Amino acid sequence: MDFTVLYPEALYSDDSVEREIFGPGVEVRVRNVATIADLSDEDCAGADGLMLFRHFLPAEALTRFTRLRAIVRMGVGYDRVDRAAAAARQILVSNVPDYGTTEVADHAVALALALRRGLLLHHEAQRANPPAPWIYIDNPMIRRSDALGYGILGLGRIGTAVALRAKAFGARVMAYDPYQPNGVERALGIERARSLEELLAHSDTLSIHTPLTPETRGMLDFAALSRLPRHAIVVNTARGPILDLDALERLLRADHIAAAGLDVLPAEPPVEPIPSLLAAYRARAPWLDGRLIITPHSAFHTPEAWQDIRVKSAETMRAALLGPRPQNVITPETP
Repeated sequence: MDFTVLYPEALYSDDSVEREIFGPGVEVRVRNVATIADLSDEDCAGADGLMLFRHFLPAEALTRFTRLRAIVRMGVGYDRVDRAAAAARQILVSNVPDYGTTEVADHAVALALALRRGLLLHHEAQRANPPAPWIYIDNPMIRRSDALGYGILGLGRIGTAVALRAKAFGARVMAYDPYQPNGVERALGIERARSLEELLAHSDTLSIHTPLTPETRGMLDFAALSRLPRHAIVVNTARGPILDLDALERLLRADHIAAAGLDVLPAEPPVEPIPSLLAAYRARAPWLDGRLIITPHSAFHTPEAWQDIRVKSAETMRAALLGPRPQNVITPETP
């Protein structure tokens, strides 16, 4: 074999798709370990390519991969890989930015719409014992779409897809992304915020779509979230550590933020001691009734997306190892 590609997780029932994409010169080696540290020295030393889905790859773990030439993060986010350490060892890192775009965009908009239309409020009220009266519920979160500003933090592929969906519902869309070139907003027919502060002031609904980087970690703290208009809704389908959950809870309790939809949390899966907001949600605290939706990092999930991850990740690794040229390269480290 010319190359060996190591899969630390057994994500699929066989490796037929991978072998067909890589061709006869590449060995596909599948393991199913809890962490990268659980891989054998032999597997690490023999890997030319490494595929990562759920696992984290810190700098110290890279020392075991003496032959490694390429890492493919089987997804969009790349915070699971120490890209600076990989760049120092001349290891190429790529991601798969074009899978799950429609799924995550749909999920983000669905969370916002479910909250803005009060679906959970009415759902819980009508199945209570006894059920609530057959009448609508007045609540500050329930508003008309075209009366509100819809803010998008991060205008990449998913953020762009959300912008188009929000426009279709009549919302006034504004985005903040200092890394996008001038004119992107004109092509989409939306407004561009010149600063995070301007975006937050506009965002009756804030949808988060930025990657997790040193710049964005903790970006939405109490001071930032306090800039949102009263009775704003916050949706996060990006990465948990971008949003300060304690700050979100404080502002929900104060009724400054009306509701939130979270597909991601700072630690996944949650471990004890869990954030107090999650504890209140699980305990069905009355003050949170109908105001919080949490899904288990499932925004990407459809059978079609799983197939895309499989095929596109293998194609990206093949391009890195066999050419004609690498795709979706995210090393050296970039914002």
